[in-house]
Amino acid sequence: MAKRRYVARGVPGGYRIWDNRGRHHWGDHYELCPDDLLAELNGAKRPERLTELQRRYRAAKR
Repeated sequence: MAKRRYVARGVPGGYRIWDNRGRHHWGDHYELCPDDLLAELNGAKRPERLTELQRRYRAAKR
């Protein structure tokens, strides 16, 4: 299995998405592990689906 580019890393208070290639965090801080978002980032990377998932996980924080 190939090494994934984006992975969820645990940080105090939740998760952040880590970009292995760019070696920096991507996106926001999430309280719940964003499994669907990670699958999309490592897969098809459809912009409309990424936006929808980001909004859903951002709303879950509130």
